[in-house]
Amino acid sequence: MRHQKKTLKLGRTAEHRKALLANQVCSLIEHRRIKTTLAKAKAVRPLAERMVTLGKNGSLHARRNALSTLRHKDAVKKLFDEIAPASTERNGGYTRIIRLGQRKSDSAAMALLEWIDAPQVVEEKPAEEKKTKRKQAEPKPEKKAKRDEAKREEPPAQETPPSAPAPEEPKPKKRRWFGRKSAEEK
Repeated sequence: MRHQKKTLKLGRTAEHRKALLANQVCSLIEHRRIKTTLAKAKAVRPLAERMVTLGKNGSLHARRNALSTLRHKDAVKKLFDEIAPASTERNGGYTRIIRLGQRKSDSAAMALLEWIDAPQVVEEKPAEEKKTKRKQAEPKPEKKAKRDEAKREEPPAQETPPSAPAPEEPKPKKRRWFGRKSAEEK
């Protein structure tokens, strides 16, 4: 039986797993939110919440414990100065996991892990006009410039008389897709 063995192993050795989780928590502290797989997000959450609890304590011993786990001075400083004070009224549940669906390459379940009480840093993009699916046929300026130069070089006496018919444009090629015949060919 597997009673009280709740460690998510993530297919890694103990040292690799410990380093991975510490790096994920440091990234979460630095960027306020991280996008990762659902399994990793569930494994990172308890460690991140433990670090916030140490940050709320604020003692030198708690700071040293956090530093021994995370191994990044900047992350520990930001945790104790910014993130932990924002969660003083909350008794646990400092993070939120938002499921994002499947990753295209390998169909792994993706999730967004973020702080609940951290100030929202929203990057608003200016509203862009919706682009049409197909571009309208517009003459390219380079070709137009070449045409203008060609007209300037030609002497005006060689112009075709107005009664002569204009040369016909070639018909577009008929395309066959995977052996299907178009309506015109049937």
